[in-house]
Amino acid sequence: MSPFAPKAEESGFFHTQLDSAIGWFRKYSLFPYPFVTACCGMEYMAVSCAHYDTDRFGAALPRFTPRQSDLLMVVGTITHKLAPVLVRVYEQMTEPKYVVAFGACASSGGFYDNYTTVAGIDKLIPVDAYIPGCPPRPETVLDALMVLQKRIHTSRQPIIGEHGGKQPHPELPELLGDEIDTRLEQPV
Repeated sequence: MSPFAPKAEESGFFHTQLDSAIGWFRKYSLFPYPFVTACCGMEYMAVSCAHYDTDRFGAALPRFTPRQSDLLMVVGTITHKLAPVLVRVYEQMTEPKYVVAFGACASSGGFYDNYTTVAGIDKLIPVDAYIPGCPPRPETVLDALMVLQKRIHTSRQPIIGEHGGKQPHPELPELLGDEIDTRLEQPV
């Protein structure tokens, strides 16, 4: 083998330029799926209006099916009862997928300190950007979109052959306990 041959972990000029082009395409073609559960939904609607114009970021038209979206915006409080639904929505999304925790409740559980609220959605799914605030200002949301776009553009773009089609996420903890036996007759 030649000492000048590129190593497997090094990218050549063509591959680097291809990654850059694919990253540029992906950064301006985000298809958000709004998972709105609480009061931050009003701020999400404000960001989606013409005054803030998320269309310039390529994220104007929300998709209301996870199979057509690649950006999951978790807006509001997530309870343990709702957590399996959120994980299922995340698993149905197209690859590569990105997650934004919108507001204090999605980021850390907010001011809720009880057994029903998930203390941050990063316990369930991987999060790419956190938007602080209760509720967050629309300018903060736009800043998070720009940070996410920069991360998408500069990251190595997954190609299906080497990517495998799965992004890792934490295992869902046992939330509801044992299954309840609802049969009329108990087995002997």
